[in-house]
Amino acid sequence: MNAKELLDIVVNAADDKRAEDIIALDMEGVSLMADYFVICHGNSPKQVEAIAHEVKAKAQEAEIDVKRLEGTDEARWILIDLNDVIVHVFHKEDRNYYNLEKLWADAKYVNIDAVLKP
Repeated sequence: MNAKELLDIVVNAADDKRAEDIIALDMEGVSLMADYFVICHGNSPKQVEAIAHEVKAKAQEAEIDVKRLEGTDEARWILIDLNDVIVHVFHKEDRNYYNLEKLWADAKYVNIDAVLKP
């Protein structure tokens, strides 16, 4: 499976759990960590956990190795490392504070409307 196909799985899994303001950043030429970053948020710790759980489950269904999963204890910022795609699931309040979009401003936005399944 290539990184673009994995990105599709991640974005749709987050959307299935009603993640808000989902963005995908193309990290090519910006970072060696991953091909894509996905950033989204939920409005409660339970929703943040549900989004992260769904992303992890869908990745595992596609036989993608979850390299690392961090932040589940407090569910304020959960990081899911899927190698080619790194997913950041924030609580709404913490997303504004950390502002990863600004930190990685050199990255191009991916049009996720083309990725989302109706």
